[in-house]
Amino acid sequence: MHGEYKVPGGKLVVADFDVEGDVIANARVSGDFFLEPDDALVDINGALNGLPAASDARTIAAAIDRALPEGATLLGFSPEGVAVAVRRAMTDATSWHDYEWEVVHDAAVPPRLHLALDEVLANRVGDGRRKPTLRIWEWDESAVVIGSFQSVRNEVDPEGAAKYGFDVVRRISGGGAMMMEGGNVVTYSLYVPGELVQGMSFADSYAFLDDWVLQGLHSIGVEATYQPLNDIASPLGKIGGAAQKRLGGGGVLHHVTMAYDLDNAKMLEVLRIGREKLSDKGIASADKRVDPLRSQSGLSRGAIIEALKGTFSQLYGATPGTVSAEELAEAEALVASKFATEEWLNRVP
Repeated sequence: MHGEYKVPGGKLVVADFDVEGDVIANARVSGDFFLEPDDALVDINGALNGLPAASDARTIAAAIDRALPEGATLLGFSPEGVAVAVRRAMTDATSWHDYEWEVVHDAAVPPRLHLALDEVLANRVGDGRRKPTLRIWEWDESAVVIGSFQSVRNEVDPEGAAKYGFDVVRRISGGGAMMMEGGNVVTYSLYVPGELVQGMSFADSYAFLDDWVLQGLHSIGVEATYQPLNDIASPLGKIGGAAQKRLGGGGVLHHVTMAYDLDNAKMLEVLRIGREKLSDKGIASADKRVDPLRSQSGLSRGAIIEALKGTFSQLYGATPGTVSAEELAEAEALVASKFATEEWLNRVP
């Protein structure tokens, strides 16, 4: 068995082992990580040997943690990272470099069409009709995009939304409401085969799929970090959030919205954010203005997007692509039958 896992923000962990009589044997962990003392690697291998092959990641990580000598230092990886590599070895997991990637950055379309394209393209990647894809959203309209399970009345103030011209739409993934003002956000979607995140928990897959964008942000001077479960943050606060949906056909949709510029006073009029949530997000007052990507990078939104596209293409050999006429027609039909309907928008009133 052979499994690999690139720890987000860290190093590569490789797990090679045999399965004999339903238990792990001859375990050999390797990678470009740092470990002190050296012979702690023997302890890690020993912890894996004899474990039931069906052990979940938590059980594997706990066994490694118990086996490590007191004071052992692991840099660039962790017991949890080794556990993910082991679990990926047990599946048909793939890596980024097993695929030909496309980057799609087409002209602006309405918010509902973006949401429909997410479903259409993720399904097509899942059934093999499209290459795995990074798609950058462009739009010249504003919308509040609520999560699949959120209540419309609890999340959106209709008077505030109408005042500032925000449409209200519902996406297929979970997570929280995003106030997405035309020209003031950077949004992208990844459509990947399920095999790319095989052996990972949902939490692990969020960090794994967002690692490239952290590298892209670092390249323009933004000190971005990943904050579990699904936030991208900086020393000045939250930059953006991710959401994910695994579709029945095998495709995975992972999309992220990051703030280029954000008026918190306007946000508090459009979104119904309770005191507890407001405190949790660290917003001291409605007058505070946060524009993390613009202020931290000094770059235009377009320049930031080009830098991110360049990072992704350099890392994974991606080539430019576009949404086909057939895919666009399928998405437009899905807008009419689903995303533009009152039934979909108010399925959680």
